[in-house]
Amino acid sequence: MGKQVWRVALTGAAAAVMTAVAAVPAGAATAPEGGAAFTNIKVNGGKAILIGTGKEVSVPASFRVTTTRTWRWSDVFLYRGDAERFKDDRMWHSIGTSDCIRVSSNVCDVQETMYFNPSLWSMRNSEAGAWKVGAEVRFNGDGLDIDNKGLTVYVKRYSALTVKASPKPVAKGKTLTVTGKVTRANWETRKYVSYGGRKVSLQFKPAGATSYAWVKTVYSNNSGDLKTTVKASKTGSWRWVYGGNDTTGPSTSAGDYVVVK
Repeated sequence: MGKQVWRVALTGAAAAVMTAVAAVPAGAATAPEGGAAFTNIKVNGGKAILIGTGKEVSVPASFRVTTTRTWRWSDVFLYRGDAERFKDDRMWHSIGTSDCIRVSSNVCDVQETMYFNPSLWSMRNSEAGAWKVGAEVRFNGDGLDIDNKGLTVYVKRYSALTVKASPKPVAKGKTLTVTGKVTRANWETRKYVSYGGRKVSLQFKPAGATSYAWVKTVYSNNSGDLKTTVKASKTGSWRWVYGGNDTTGPSTSAGDYVVVK
């Protein structure tokens, strides 16, 4: 791997020397007026980036750069607004990149890892949501080419669920109360906070079964609390499942096992 660098203001990551023009492999782009072309861009396999309150999250990315010019480093990054004019409106992270994985004399594949760590630097909750994907290359000297790639990546706050079913054991046909709580990561306080008004599914898995089935849908109150009742009919496990949204990731509680007598 090349050097690890902070944010997207890179200083000496992967280096490559692009010299003679050669036939471009199928699927590669020819160099545009800006001096480089980017293709085959992938960020986290197309999945959302989920970030909690403490652990570093590493996100794989890769891309192909085509140019006849000598370049010092190249990377893909996440931004809002204008890729070139609003350089401060980029998602804060550190990155590591490979050196040029040569495809031909003017085509390189690059492997990149984006590192997001809310325990080391400040993250704003407003950063959750959709981000555009840009790509840039720094040539030897002062040349720089930045492209908007027309891709979108969602960066989301982790969510979490708890569950409790009672009484235990419960007589068959009697009322079973299932409670829980929905929370999500607050990047600014580095704590999990209540998440009210969420649509959450209650699921049940009978003893001996291999999968859960939907039972009913419940909305959390303003404090993120969940509560519902069901008639006890079979021994098995109860859990809550939240599907997430554009700013918050999905979550599933552990199963709470209840014996029905």
